[in-house]
Amino acid sequence: MRFPALLLTLAMTAAASGCSGDKAGPADNANPEARPAKAAQASARRHDESSYSEPEKVRIADLALDLELDFDSRTLSGTATYALEWADDKASQLVLDTRDLTIDKVEGEADGAWSELQYSLADADPVFGSRLVIEAPGRNAKVRVTYATSPEASGLQWLEPSMTEGKQLPFMFSQSQAIHARSWVPLQDTPGVRFTYSAHVTSRPDVMVLMSADNDPAAARDGDYSFQMPQPIPSYLLAIAAGDLVFKPISARSGVWAEPSMVDRAVAEFEDTEQMIATTEKLYGAYRWERYDMLVLPPSFPFGGMENPRLSFITPTVIVGDKSLVSLIAHELAHSWSGNLVTNASWKDIWLNEGFTTYVQGRIVEALYGAELAEMERQIDQAGVKADMQAMKPEDQLLVLPALDARDPDEALSEVAYTKGAWFLQFLEQRFGREVFDPFLRGWFDDHAFQSTDSDQFIAYLHKNLLPKNPNAVTREELDAWLKQPGIPAFATAARSRTFSNVDTARIAWRGSAQLPNPQIANDWGTQAWVHFLEGMGETLKPEQLAQLDKAYGFTGTANGEIAMRWYPLAIRSGYQEALPAAGEFIQRVGRRKLILPVYVELVKTPEGLAFAREVFERARPGYHPITTASVEAILARAEGAKQQ
Repeated sequence: MRFPALLLTLAMTAAASGCSGDKAGPADNANPEARPAKAAQASARRHDESSYSEPEKVRIADLALDLELDFDSRTLSGTATYALEWADDKASQLVLDTRDLTIDKVEGEADGAWSELQYSLADADPVFGSRLVIEAPGRNAKVRVTYATSPEASGLQWLEPSMTEGKQLPFMFSQSQAIHARSWVPLQDTPGVRFTYSAHVTSRPDVMVLMSADNDPAAARDGDYSFQMPQPIPSYLLAIAAGDLVFKPISARSGVWAEPSMVDRAVAEFEDTEQMIATTEKLYGAYRWERYDMLVLPPSFPFGGMENPRLSFITPTVIVGDKSLVSLIAHELAHSWSGNLVTNASWKDIWLNEGFTTYVQGRIVEALYGAELAEMERQIDQAGVKADMQAMKPEDQLLVLPALDARDPDEALSEVAYTKGAWFLQFLEQRFGREVFDPFLRGWFDDHAFQSTDSDQFIAYLHKNLLPKNPNAVTREELDAWLKQPGIPAFATAARSRTFSNVDTARIAWRGSAQLPNPQIANDWGTQAWVHFLEGMGETLKPEQLAQLDKAYGFTGTANGEIAMRWYPLAIRSGYQEALPAAGEFIQRVGRRKLILPVYVELVKTPEGLAFAREVFERARPGYHPITTASVEAILARAEGAKQQ
């Protein structure tokens, strides 16, 4: 998943979204008895504090879903059948994670016959949902739960036709990471458990249903769909979508699903995807998921992308016509090796997922688009994480995080996991050289394929398989500084873009003389250069300076969200009122948190801006995903609280 890069610290704090805005007060004071308990049998590093499940006793090996998708009631309902592997001879309970699910019946299979099992559903915790405890004294090999989701399920969004691109048919999609899968399937909702799955889904016949599975590009749209996922995946990669969707191929194993009016633009923007796959295979081994397709979602999708295996979910905000933002595709594809293939066993080790993916993303971008573009993107990311860290608690700046305990895992996810993690791997690459480091990383993926791992395992693998290649390359103190100390180590080599040096020169000259950059130079700038140009402007400019830039470059009303998320906050802070209507339209139309939360954060700093933000939010709310809604509500509530003090 591509998390907001360079998100303002306040926005990041407010964006910790978890469970659809239902938090009430400090999480650790709410129903502590219902919180996931630490299993004595599990190691402290592998234990997942965000799940009630007890996988050291029994694990789900396979999941079979049989569901009805109902747009009218905004629910999924049906059965989930689990094939179980019992590991503890004394265990007789299956504990599952749920959130706002209605449980109708639980059954167990014995000797080919199904019979009802006793179960209890605990009171809901505002972060982790409800523990479902199923009594299975016979240690059934299969258990089946009949259930229905809530219309407000935190992991599902239901859109009216008016909220879609084509405005003819409704749309729904899931977002399971980090712990939202439990809101639409009762599961062992932890990345430490991997399972294969199948699904039978019925729906109204005029919508196409897709899942993170073997979607057939030639499937008929008939309201009756079946899926298979033969590779074991963790729960957060379980995904479903339905809408007016058509398919267009890019290559024999990759293509785009999108609404009819969007599909051609998406295929043109993402036409390099097959080259990305081939490039990554050369570096890190075969692509093991058969197909790599992309689903372009409506603008309300709260993230840049989600790496659901075989079907990455992609925001339409990266389709800008010049391929300048396709590093997001490289990122989601890279997850096919780091994250999907080798998964963090718990959310406190998310850097093993996102840091490795961001590093691989950079290698893909460099191979296809040149070292300079990769360096520009690294420099933007590195500047962002250093700025974010200034307001972070020291423990949140670590790669190897301490136990999350009662904390929502969404709150533990920051640019530290992405950018500091990738920076650490770049450090290792620099010290050992690519001829040594590339085989090491490929070996990590091969040796841990389809497994969930923790930081202790990686550190041990590092000591066994990389450090001996050059014992003097890295000291233990340097490793400790990267992995277990806050901040960025002083000895880290920062990215330095030649293009950005020219951008800095042009900006400084404009600030001093009001002379706009030479068109012969600026006309060649891509998105990254303009982002760097705006980020270096400081807190405020004079309105007349903004007017000059706006007239020359048309920032107000831009279709490029990366530029908009920098321009509108700068304009709001600087009192450039001419940009306000377009800023309101932007945050109403787009639901991607990275792009809109910085705008809300700036708006709420004044009484007039807060009133405007509330007004826009009320119009936008029906089209926002629950995760985005919770993030914006948190920003507004914080501003309201500050106003009352």
